[in-house]
Amino acid sequence: MKTIVTNKKALYDYFLEKKKYHAGIQLLGSEVKSIRLGKTNFNNAYAYIKNEEIFIVNMVILKYPFSRSLDYDENRTKKLLLQKQEIIQINNKIKTQSLSIIPLKLYFDKNLVKIEIALAKGKKKYDKRNSLKEKEANLSIQKTLKKMNQ
Repeated sequence: MKTIVTNKKALYDYFLEKKKYHAGIQLLGSEVKSIRLGKTNFNNAYAYIKNEEIFIVNMVILKYPFSRSLDYDENRTKKLLLQKQEIIQINNKIKTQSLSIIPLKLYFDKNLVKIEIALAKGKKKYDKRNSLKEKEANLSIQKTLKKMNQ
């Protein structure tokens, strides 16, 4: 499993559920080649469900430099490939708990491009500040413990 891109902002901007889903993506050949070069970004990406299918929006895959296609769209909406039971389960959680679907990681698994998604709830500004304070406090505790052990 080779990780290509991780969404570092997701941990800062959202409360994530523990259960994560691994899905395939419906891509063009030139998009896969561009992903292999690492020319992708999904910091502002999210997914939605329409007609019992999941689609991801705002996932940017730059054009492959050696591609001959002239009408390439970098922000094309891409379909995620999940089992029907998983889609129904995700849809029920979204409707009852008002959650969002956020991509966390893009990776290769046996030459197939996979994406790890999670259900998330947005953080408010004060939640973000509190999580930063907790992180700094944990770092200072670890530093003092490290000094004491030496």
